[in-house]
Amino acid sequence: MMAHTGTEECQIVGGEDKLTTVDADQRGASNWAGVAHPYSESFAHLCAAAIVPLLDAAEAVLGEFAGCRVADVGCGPGNLTGLASSRGAEATGIDPDAEMLALARTTAPQAQLLLGGLPNLPLAPDAFDAVLANFVVNHVGDPRAAVADLKRVCRPGGVVAVTIWPSELSAINRLWSEVAQASGVAAPSQQRLPADKDFDRTEQGLNELLVGAGLNEVQTKTLSWDFAIEAEDLWAGPAGGVGEIGKIVTSQLPMMQSTMRHEYLRLVAPLTSGGKVVLPAVALLGIGQAPCN
Repeated sequence: MMAHTGTEECQIVGGEDKLTTVDADQRGASNWAGVAHPYSESFAHLCAAAIVPLLDAAEAVLGEFAGCRVADVGCGPGNLTGLASSRGAEATGIDPDAEMLALARTTAPQAQLLLGGLPNLPLAPDAFDAVLANFVVNHVGDPRAAVADLKRVCRPGGVVAVTIWPSELSAINRLWSEVAQASGVAAPSQQRLPADKDFDRTEQGLNELLVGAGLNEVQTKTLSWDFAIEAEDLWAGPAGGVGEIGKIVTSQLPMMQSTMRHEYLRLVAPLTSGGKVVLPAVALLGIGQAPCN
């Protein structure tokens, strides 16, 4: 009903369909393909902390989600999709990785799930009241094209809301650098886009990105929270190959992987409270409205 027809990217996920990762923005998809389960055990919990603020920001503009058409772009294991559904939305989750959508099928059983990715979403123009992307725009190779596609599928007067990580080195990434240094391996690099594709990962930079895509009434703010997770669950991400640190860990011989895990446990010991590793986290939230025709 909301998706384009006649394209290989538009595949509704249901039952035991055998789907593969689509050829979406490769910078965005490559770090997450094939790592759905370790991601859901680890870093997904970090990203989930921004879901309620993101939904609340959209509802502050639209009113309650009951009956609203909400797209969760880059839905991953479906945490945002499921919560949007619980608020009464007609939710659609879209992700370029079939394993992520298999998890989302359980997390968000009421939602429509589609295989697809930015900047060529398999969705019709003006199809949604709210188009949300939780920590997606910061991973793509062309953020401007990505936000333009989010706006394309949002109806006039609807909202586009996104979260991103700021440019400052986060506490969790500082931890991974310390683990690598203590283990004697190359630390994760801070990947940057070419200057003509990049944008400032600040409130002002995110504001300019959304305004540049043609959105109105743009607002941005900073979110801060303490991320708490069991040590073994957090290590499941790197051990499972998630992100840059995961590529580094899984490329090592078993003995070095064991060394890295040992150094990780040593370094998180003083950060542990109540049986969980606690790390400060900061993110940026931006929201704007698609112009009315």
